[in-house]
Amino acid sequence: QEESNEDTEENNGRNRRAPTTNCDKIHETISKWMLPENARGTYLERANCIPPPLFIIFISVAELAVFIYYAVWKPQEQWITLDTGIWESPFIYRPNKREEAWRFISYMLVHAGVEHILGNLVLQLFLGIPLEMVHKGHRVGLVYLAGVLGGSLASSVCDPQHALVGASGGVYALIGGYFMNVLVVRETNLSNPIVITCIDFLVGTDIAFALYRRFIAPVNGPAVSFVAHIAGGFAGMSIGYVIFSCFDKNFVKDPRFWIAIVAYLVFVGFAVLFNIFLSPAN
Repeated sequence: QEESNEDTEENNGRNRRAPTTNCDKIHETISKWMLPENARGTYLERANCIPPPLFIIFISVAELAVFIYYAVWKPQEQWITLDTGIWESPFIYRPNKREEAWRFISYMLVHAGVEHILGNLVLQLFLGIPLEMVHKGHRVGLVYLAGVLGGSLASSVCDPQHALVGASGGVYALIGGYFMNVLVVRETNLSNPIVITCIDFLVGTDIAFALYRRFIAPVNGPAVSFVAHIAGGFAGMSIGYVIFSCFDKNFVKDPRFWIAIVAYLVFVGFAVLFNIFLSPAN
């Protein structure tokens, strides 16, 4: 069996086309970052740059546009822009407005400051574009939105008296799904210290600002929950891990996917019932 696997990997590598265009070179680099060795040949044979990673680009442009709108509409003299404009926004998640169900998703469009929007954009572009080039937009979008919804629901349960803004739930779902694959497969190129340092720095900075907005910034304005970071990471480590590990097959046929989905739906059901009957915000 071991000899058969080795032969398969050798054939996989031998049949892999040599990169000839800039697009091929990009995919060659990304495959080393995102995929185990025995899966790269299959990916490179069918890889192309059309369509481009539209989901991550679209969601990033939308978040930046909303941030610019509120920043220009009510200019601030400081980095924190969580003031009257955003606080009254129909997008922000607020406990006393949670009957408006769209807020459990739309909060990802508003951000609490320049450092907040930049942190999320850099993280999701740095990791999201390579992920989408490998796994395509519908898979990345599913993981991202699962993290966004899971983040707001978890915040409404664990931190029910505080508002929520930012796309960190979705961003950390991508991070959680990616790192779970790295830990399980252990054949990707993440041993590159530059990659590790960049991701650790970005995540550490984002978490530091999240804690600042939750525990220090309330002196000058409303507190913002950071629970979405944690919940988004857990969504990524479950749903994201299954989806990203099935890059070359239909994840719907993988029983692990349905186990993760059932667990996720049980959590969603509990959070909905909690908000209706038990939440202190009532």
